[in-house]
Amino acid sequence: MISPETIALVKERTDLVALIGETVRLTRRGRSFTGLCPFHKEKSPSFHVNAERGFYHCFGCKESGSAVDFVMKIEGQTFAEAVRSLAERSGIEIVDTFTDAERREAQGARREKEDLYDVNRIAATFFEHQLRGGPSTPAHPLAHYASEELARRGLPLSSDGQAPDSIADALQAFRVGYAPYGWDGLASHLKRQGISPIQAERLGLLVPRSSGSGHYDRFRHRLMFAVTDVLGRVIAFSGRALPDPTPAELTAHRLSGPAATTDGAPAKYINSPESRIYTKGEHLFGLHQARHTIRQRGEAILVEGNFDVVALHARGITNAVAPLGTAYTTAQARLLKRFAPSVVLLFDGDAAGRKATRAARVPCREAGLTARVAALAPGLDPDDLARQKGPEAIQRLVKDARGLLEYLIDAALNGDDFSGASLPDQMARIKAVAALLAEEDDPNLRLMSKLYADRVSSKLIIGDRSPTDLLQLERIVDEALSQGPGARRSATASRRPPDHGGGFSEGPESYGPDPASAHGRNLSREDQIRLAILGAVIDCPEILADPEVVPALEVLEGDVALAVVAARRYFIPEKGLAADEFLAQISSAIHSFAAGRLAAPGFEGAAEAKTELLENARKLRRLTLKRANAAVVHQLEKGEAMGDVASEESMLREVQRRAREKLGLS
Repeated sequence: MISPETIALVKERTDLVALIGETVRLTRRGRSFTGLCPFHKEKSPSFHVNAERGFYHCFGCKESGSAVDFVMKIEGQTFAEAVRSLAERSGIEIVDTFTDAERREAQGARREKEDLYDVNRIAATFFEHQLRGGPSTPAHPLAHYASEELARRGLPLSSDGQAPDSIADALQAFRVGYAPYGWDGLASHLKRQGISPIQAERLGLLVPRSSGSGHYDRFRHRLMFAVTDVLGRVIAFSGRALPDPTPAELTAHRLSGPAATTDGAPAKYINSPESRIYTKGEHLFGLHQARHTIRQRGEAILVEGNFDVVALHARGITNAVAPLGTAYTTAQARLLKRFAPSVVLLFDGDAAGRKATRAARVPCREAGLTARVAALAPGLDPDDLARQKGPEAIQRLVKDARGLLEYLIDAALNGDDFSGASLPDQMARIKAVAALLAEEDDPNLRLMSKLYADRVSSKLIIGDRSPTDLLQLERIVDEALSQGPGARRSATASRRPPDHGGGFSEGPESYGPDPASAHGRNLSREDQIRLAILGAVIDCPEILADPEVVPALEVLEGDVALAVVAARRYFIPEKGLAADEFLAQISSAIHSFAAGRLAAPGFEGAAEAKTELLENARKLRRLTLKRANAAVVHQLEKGEAMGDVASEESMLREVQRRAREKLGLS
């Protein structure tokens, strides 16, 4: 565990403006810097960074925090990873609370993983040089098979700079390369680099020979894609098979050995096995490259294959990612949720793609991801559509995507498909829709789904009967089943087109704006003045030591009074207000207001803040007295009606005392 002192030092030493400035173009505005928020799409800057406090806040989406929070959210790192990353950036030695034995074990495990990352990095560079040529080596003589496959996919590899920049950038970002033909191209290279074949074997780059000693390459004569984690470290590889070279080429280049496998036709794709640094169900292909766009747009596009991801990125659709040789998992959905609340499923338009879409519902629900479906025509994949009709076709498809639950209901009760099914299959589909509705946790979404299922059901005609809703549809089909095979009537679908009006998107319930963002509209005049006083304190907490300010703060009450106490507690004259500790102590009702003032102070200096605070304290005292006097007058009128003279005299004296106090005479 990293010590609290180290965490505090990391925050103190990190130049937040420089850190965020690598992602956001910042402009000075008073005591803060402003820019377009990296966490949501906006046209006018509402993102503020305060270097003094080491704190940022967006007045649009309410994201706020320290340097550690920023790295966690932008890079998708854990807290410990973010602290270590910033510590390395600032040259700070990490001090932990481990015992000596635990520390040695942790350091050993960390070194072992770093060594494995280095081996993969060297392998990725080797594959790139085999495709393009390196500083001192030409491209492999058979690399043209890889470049021809790229060109066939509309991603030409141009050595003369003629390829579009977006394509060149995508091929470089995904570290596309070529694994050479033969037995030991990579094995020989790693040996020359002084790398143990055992390490490469642990990563699945090399395979031990079945007889004798030595190792051979797992990836041979393949177009290679480097798989990176969210930090950009190479953790695995995926290789696509290429056409076999001609015997004449092999002879001309004096090459020998099987291209890919020793037993029949090569698999279309082979992927790295799992290792100490790679678990396929916990990573997404392209997330490192897509993370900033996903964060800004608030939505990811999930496709099936590596080529789909690269092809979309090359055409400007840079929020696309894909699972890694496995079904979409809950761990992958949760990883994606760290960057965006929503995902569009853009799977291939075949049976496997439809099956993957159905299976994606559980991971999305468990991760809390809003899921929509962009359905492709049968036989198409995103790569095909992007090449044939351009990125605009993909963008239209994504824009028109429907909620996952709506899509699944349609798929189960599709008119022509439903009518052509057997009665047992029809019943199974109806029950599947009923199960979908029953499983839905959100009552609003469940109701909307039920209404939509009823509407789709009413478009069907079963025999000569038209159901009014899903329940009646189930009864009609059940009756037909009970009559036996000889009496079953075939179900025919209405020719009326399905009504997609009133569609919905599946996901967590949408709530209104943060109450803290609407203070000016929802709070009383007194509460607004109290917040103004708190704002002056947050801007310049040094005024809390001023003898004129202390008595003025007696007018405060409730959450604001407690926040001022927290400000006094966490203000250190030499270092300023400790933002994280202060925010942790205040009420959630004023949290957003306080975070905004921390990042974007309203006062330049303490003198100005003090003057405004004292004036607001006087206003608040007058308003409080006015309200109290109104209550006394009400009581006087009530006493007069009851004939209580003594009470009237007492209350009159109280009004006179308060009037003198208001004028400063008492």
